Amino acid sequence: MHRFVRPQLMLRDSKQPLLLSTAGQLCTKHKSVVSSVRGYVVLPPTDDEEEKAMLHRMMRVDHAGEYGANRIYAGQMAVLGRTQTSPLIQEMWDQEKQHLSKFNEILAENRVRPTLLLPLWNIAGFALGAGSALLGKEGAMACTVAVEESISEHYNSQIRTLMEKDPEKYTELLQLIKEFRDDEMEHHDTGLEHDAESVPGYQLMKAIIQAGCKAAIYVSERL
Repeated sequence: MHRFVRPQLMLRDSKQPLLLSTAGQLCTKHKSVVSSVRGYVVLPPTDDEEEKAMLHRMMRVDHAGEYGANRIYAGQMAVLGRTQTSPLIQEMWDQEKQHLSKFNEILAENRVRPTLLLPLWNIAGFALGAGSALLGKEGAMACTVAVEESISEHYNSQIRTLMEKDPEKYTELLQLIKEFRDDEMEHHDTGLEHDAESVPGYQLMKAIIQAGCKAAIYVSERL
């Protein structure tokens, strides 16, 4: 059985509690800890137009990816919402909603233009989620594995870029991306644990979905 090998590029997990700026409360790291990142200045201020453009591309494509993931889970729930698989899909979807909410904040606070292709990702994401779910639980999980693996690899690419440029300057952004990457890998592993590879034509299905993800990443950065 094929297993996706986690990339070795990792940032050290912080064991210290995070301070919530809105409530003044401390909380330990949890899979839903995304809300704790709210108090950070995620994008460092810069007067360098090239650096600014790089950061805006990153946030634009990350927002698009999380938006698409939300639509995929919405499509899966539309088909499997009354089955035993529903709570599992809902749990993963809830995390994706938190990711999208954070990127919505970042885009608004930094005046980053979202991709012009959001209407397309709205339709395509829902169609992919619903279509995969029509194959049953295994089809939905296979879709999850393919998409989350692609997103995780993309996040790791961003981590490498920021680490090479200035890890100290981008500490908060690196923390955010790493946290979201870990959530995506958790979803990936969940899909494998719930029989993703048993769906007929799994390898072909995975390859097609991941090719679409790569194309979506490429155009979302630029449009």
